[in-house]
Amino acid sequence: MIQPYSKKNKSSSPGAGETDLYQLEFVQNLVAHWDELIDWEARSISEGRFFIDVLQEKSAKNVLDVATGTGFHSVLLLQEGFQVASVDGSQEMLAKAFENALQKNFILRAIHTDWRWLGRDVHEKFDAVICLGNAFTYLFSERDRRKALIEFYAVLEHDGILILDQRNYDAILEGHFSSRKAYYYCGESVKVEPEHVDEKLVRFRYEFTDNSVFYLDNYPLRKTYMQQLMKEVGFQRIKTYGDFKETYHHDEPDFFIHVAEKKYEPAKSK
Repeated sequence: MIQPYSKKNKSSSPGAGETDLYQLEFVQNLVAHWDELIDWEARSISEGRFFIDVLQEKSAKNVLDVATGTGFHSVLLLQEGFQVASVDGSQEMLAKAFENALQKNFILRAIHTDWRWLGRDVHEKFDAVICLGNAFTYLFSERDRRKALIEFYAVLEHDGILILDQRNYDAILEGHFSSRKAYYYCGESVKVEPEHVDEKLVRFRYEFTDNSVFYLDNYPLRKTYMQQLMKEVGFQRIKTYGDFKETYHHDEPDFFIHVAEKKYEPAKSK
């Protein structure tokens, strides 16, 4: 799903669009490092019950975890009694997620597919779709972003919700990058910093404890653009949190979390 650049194969200059970043899979070595970056225990504490509470508030029971990665949120929701299907574009990621779930005594329902054609491999409706871990920003073309959102919308029940997060690229583009590791990437031993920033590409550098270095490309989605895109696809009510808080200063959050409702509300008569 994402094109990783190792220290050996890092390209000499940023070039988003040179390859289809969405279809290319993680190299096995990066997958093996990913849980060090997340730190499941620390992340569980930092998130608390935010996602669980939002899903329960909306009476969601059946959840599609798009971009499941190594399975953190899928396992979390399984532990809370939700029915979960886990999707990822990387077979290596899904294998690691299945292994992680098995260690927690769960059998992961894993689906290897491209988000842009979810309906090809997913043939049921869900109360909620979650797309977390900044994964949506791996899509570099607006056409792909719209197509993926349309697929998310289509697999939702009529009153379903989409929970989608992203880094605070507004702050990054304005020169205010922060990685406090307070909420998302909690691995204290991993160094994360943007190596290149412009309006079409942010390249992050990840350095792990064994001195291995990887580079990941992301498209810098601005918050208001993402909100508008979801509305144009059909989501009617969108609420955006900053690091799980309803009230926040523009530059403060590391991450934005959008909660978008599909439920149709006819226009009020004048």
